[in-house]
Amino acid sequence: QAVVDFERLGEHAAAFQGHDVGFCCLGTTRAKAGADGFVRVDRDYVAQAAELARAGGCKHFVLQSSRGANAHSRFLYLRVKGEVENLVQAVGFDRCTILRPAVLLCKRQESRPMEWIVQQILGAVARVFPSAHSVPVDTVARAMVACVLQPGQGRVEVLENGAIHELGKA
Repeated sequence: QAVVDFERLGEHAAAFQGHDVGFCCLGTTRAKAGADGFVRVDRDYVAQAAELARAGGCKHFVLQSSRGANAHSRFLYLRVKGEVENLVQAVGFDRCTILRPAVLLCKRQESRPMEWIVQQILGAVARVFPSAHSVPVDTVARAMVACVLQPGQGRVEVLENGAIHELGKA
C-alpha cells in the first residue's frame, strides 16, 4: 500500500509502476468538498491516476462510477461521473471496466442523515427487488474483482447495477 498526496500526484508516479490491474473507487461529495473540490477529486484525481497507471504498465483499469453517469447531464454529479468515464476510456487501456452502481448500501463513519434515510428505504425495497435501486458495497467489490478474473466483453465494458449484482454473486 502506498500513501500519495493527490494534490501532487505526479510526484508519486513510482507507486503506479508495475501493476497489471488498477482499481479506482475514489470519490467525495459536493457537501464535503464543495463543487470545485468534488470535480477535482471525482474527475481530475481519477483521470490523473488512470494516466499514471497506464504509463506504469497497467493493462486493465476498473472504475467505479455511478448509475446515470452522463457527460452531458445538467446535474453536476452525473456530469462529472460521465466526464471521468470518457477521460479514463481515452487513456487507452487494453481493457477498461466501468461499474455504474445505483445507491451504495454501506455503513459510514460520518453522519449523512438524508443518505441514511434513503438507505433504510432502499434496503427494504432491496429485500423484494434486490438489484432495482441499490447495491451493497461488498457486492460492488466482489464484482470488481470478478470482472478481472474473467474474459472481457471488448476493450470497454460498462456494467450497470443489475450486472454488478450478478457478477458480485460469483
